[in-house]
Parts: sequence; C-alpha cells; structure tokens
Amino acid sequence: MTEAATTAHALPIEPETVAPERDLFSKFDGLIAERQALMDTGVRDPFAIVMDEVKSPTQAVIKGKDTILLGTYNYMGMTFDPDVIAAGQAALTQFGSGTNGSRMLNGTFRDHIDAEDALKAFYGASSAMVFSTGYQANLGIIAAIAAKGEYIILDADSHASIYDGCAMGNAEVVRFRHNSVEDLDKRLGRLPKEPGKLVVLEGVYSMLGDIAPLKEMVAVARKHGAMVLVDEAHSMGFFGDHGRGVYEDQGLDLGRDVDFIIGTFSKSVGTVGGFCVSNHPKFEVMRMVCRPYIFTASLPPSVVATAATSIRKLMTAHDKRARLWTSAKRLHGGLTALGFKLGTDSPQSAIIAIILTDQQQAVVMWQALLEAGLYVNMARPPATPAGTFLLRCSICAEHTPDQIETILTLFETAGRATGVIA
Repeated sequence: MTEAATTAHALPIEPETVAPERDLFSKFDGLIAERQALMDTGVRDPFAIVMDEVKSPTQAVIKGKDTILLGTYNYMGMTFDPDVIAAGQAALTQFGSGTNGSRMLNGTFRDHIDAEDALKAFYGASSAMVFSTGYQANLGIIAAIAAKGEYIILDADSHASIYDGCAMGNAEVVRFRHNSVEDLDKRLGRLPKEPGKLVVLEGVYSMLGDIAPLKEMVAVARKHGAMVLVDEAHSMGFFGDHGRGVYEDQGLDLGRDVDFIIGTFSKSVGTVGGFCVSNHPKFEVMRMVCRPYIFTASLPPSVVATAATSIRKLMTAHDKRARLWTSAKRLHGGLTALGFKLGTDSPQSAIIAIILTDQQQAVVMWQALLEAGLYVNMARPPATPAGTFLLRCSICAEHTPDQIETILTLFETAGRATGVIA
C-alpha cells in the first residue's frame, strides 16, 4: 500500500448528520416562548439577578446600585457573624478547600462530626446526619425510610425536594389538602392498617409563609400509627424557645411526637448543607441506605465549621429572634394598611407574600422595586400553586427599623406607579 493510500485510509470519516425525529427540548417550547415574550417587553429577568457585592445580611450592590435585600433566606443574619467567618477561615487553612470524597469514604473530617454534635445539642437529639444540601436530606431520608408496600402521606403543597424524595423511592404516595387536618385524617383512615406509614409535613410553607397546624396533624398521624417527619427549613432559629422550629413552638417533642426533623444550613444557619435529626434508636442505619448521603461528595470543612459555630450561637440568639418578629409584624401590618393582598391574614412567619393578578403585573412590580433599590423574590408556578403569582419578602433579624420603614415607602411608591394598589 502506498503512503498516500495509507494516509487517506487514516482520515476520519465524517458522520452523516441526521436530524432527530423529535428534539428533546420541544417540550419546553411553550416556556421558552413565554419567557422571550416577557423579555421583549424590556423587563429584566427576575431569575437571573447577579449580586455584584454583598455588604451585609441586608444590603448588596446589584447593577451598581445599593440595594436592600428582602429576598434572601438569611433569616437570622449569620452570614457576616465574625465568629462564624473566623471558624470557616480556620478550617479552610487547616484542612484545605474540599474533602474529595463522600461521607462513607474519606469525606468525614473533624468538623463534620462537630456540626452533627452541634445539631444534637441544638435539638436534644441522639442522632444527626449532615447532607451536602437540604434538598438531598429530604431526597435521601424520604426515599430510604418508606419502601415498596408502605405509604408516604404528604401535604399537597409540599416542597419539590419532598416530592422528589417520594419519586426516588418505591412507597405509595397519598396527598391531602394543604393544611387540612380533616383531610389527613380521612386519607389515613382509608389506608390498610398493616403497612408502615410516614406523614411528611412542613413547619412553614415557603411560598405563602403560612404555618402548619402540626399539633393537630401529629395527633391524627399517631392515631393511625404513622411516623412523622417535619421539614423545619423555614422556621429553624426563630420559632420556639430554643429556635428549633414550629414543632417546638406548638409544644411537640422530638421522639415522643415527631420522629424526624429535616433542616438546612442555607437559611437561618447562613451557609449551605442539610441535615436530619432523630431520637429513633435505629436511626444510624440511615447512613448505610441513603443514596444521596453515600454517593455525594461531603461538604468542605470550612462550610461545616461555619455551620457548627452558627448553630451553637443560634441556641442563645433570643435578641435576634425578637427583632425578627418585630420587623415581620411591622412589615405585614404596613403592607396590609397600604392595600396589598398578602398570603396570610396575620404575620405567621418571616415570609410575607404579596399576591399579584398575573405574571406581567408581578414582573413589572418586581422591577419597579429593584430599580428603586429593593430586591424581593418573584415566584410563579410551578413553585407556587397553579395560577398564583407573587412577590415574596423574607425578613432578616438584621433589618433595622429604618430599613423596614424605607421598604414600606418603596412598596407604596411602586404599588401606586404600577396600579397594584389604588
């Protein structure tokens, strides 16, 4: 064979381009067109905000403008706490930037154990598992705890991570009407008595900021022999005498009344990560059956070091809790007096939702506030119930009384300019 023939034979053969019978992105065409139509009106994308600089738990720079933050989950303002920052810096220096492994292999460092010890002290629990995110905590525990032939009973407005945990597992899923004790009782009563059952509830529901009647729901669950898991992501730190959540605030006990508490570090704790605590004597087996725990790299030591320090400080953060509730009551009352339609009749949590008529009105109002120097969240389906568009405010313990009054003034100006209020 000649050199030319050998070279020609070695050249790659260009594959024939064949168009797929169906573009896998076709199912998103409606959403793509909806978003483009919105952007064509000249509004800014509410889901693509970039923080150029964060100056404090309540203030940032967005597009070069000083902006009050009213749309973060930094409920207790721990992100800039000097002790928390110092703990993270020390762990970063001592252990480096990451773990390079899962908790089941080389990914458990001193500070992971310290964070779990802090959680056990905070909740009065015998066991605590730290996950890489709160999403993974729900995904792992819910998928592992209820198996084929057993039942998970959950609130229809449950968080996506709860639904995804159900989808990853093999249990039968039963939904009941949001916050309806009567419907929970009815649906549990229809199930066979023999199989195991897990009732999944949330202390605070993140879209409207309403709280669950946990005391009544737990009584119903126990009557039907079900175990209970409560997600306290949006209540840890400022509900209850010790800041443990709505279950504590309503007089319930971990172990006697509630079997599992799920939480996150990305809200009141001020960093990232998730956890589950329990007093069940067999709980430690979860470390060997939770796939999101086993097959995910563990959190960097600097992250869990900040979490452990923050959790211990939250145990005695009584002044912060009081300030947060004072601000929540003032903002809720002020917005109500201005004529805004809110998600709850009274301030039930640190979340205050302003209900708008449609997406266009929500985006225009959101942009008017942002241009005036106030950032809030805009939420729409599927994050919200069908047909619900809202602006969600999240109070921080570090918001000053002057900031709350400024926020009310900005809402009044934007509300009148956009026709949301008369």
